[in-house]
Amino acid sequence: MFKENNIKTTFFIPGHTVDTFPEISKAIFDAGHEIAHHGYYHENPTLVNRDTERRLMDLAFACYKRHFGIRPVGYRSPYWDYSENTLDLLEEAGFLYDSSLMARDLVPYHPQRWQVNWETGNIAGPASAILEIPVSWYLDDFPALAYTGNQEGMSDTDGVLRRWKDIFTYAYNHQENGLYAMALHPQIIGHGHHMMMLSRLIEHIKGHDGVWFATCEEIASVWVDDEEDRQKMLRPDVRGVAPVPDDYGWPGK
Repeated sequence: MFKENNIKTTFFIPGHTVDTFPEISKAIFDAGHEIAHHGYYHENPTLVNRDTERRLMDLAFACYKRHFGIRPVGYRSPYWDYSENTLDLLEEAGFLYDSSLMARDLVPYHPQRWQVNWETGNIAGPASAILEIPVSWYLDDFPALAYTGNQEGMSDTDGVLRRWKDIFTYAYNHQENGLYAMALHPQIIGHGHHMMMLSRLIEHIKGHDGVWFATCEEIASVWVDDEEDRQKMLRPDVRGVAPVPDDYGWPGK
């Protein structure tokens, strides 16, 4: 479908998946799509320590180098989740962009560090030089279309398509340099009836003037920061989480 519509996009592929399905992965790369970092095992970074998170990040880097001869410039956290170490590790690894967070809906930004306090307000720290290409559960096929046994999923495709069109329409009409970043999983969107829905969405988007179908790397390479983000990068470096007060009734404390 991407070939038929002359679309190049970004595939965030875990390293273990590349090692398991090297021919399919190489075909994606050879077709001109961007390959980006998505962990090695699709591991949740919040469940491992800093050293393990770095080791698995490097393991995936080695996998991409072995199969594609590249070092990806983009990262998407498995589970769209950060540990307290993730942003530091991404900066140390030299990533150009990340695509895991949701602080804005339809425009890129730079993720900030924060000092989290319990009995005073949280304090904003500096923004990272890494560009964030935001994600959204509303533009993810998994919650809407998958069945896992503990979520509704399997929604009517007409309703899902209507929502996806509405989000695009809002971005097109109201957001300058709007970004419409979908998260599609082959095992979900690849069902025939879902592919028909995606085809209708692509035709709808192509019917609008000035639309650019781009990879995440292409977007990050040309993005110009706004004044708000430039000022955030100059903030003093504060971070961390204050200890929970002893008398605080937080569950599990």
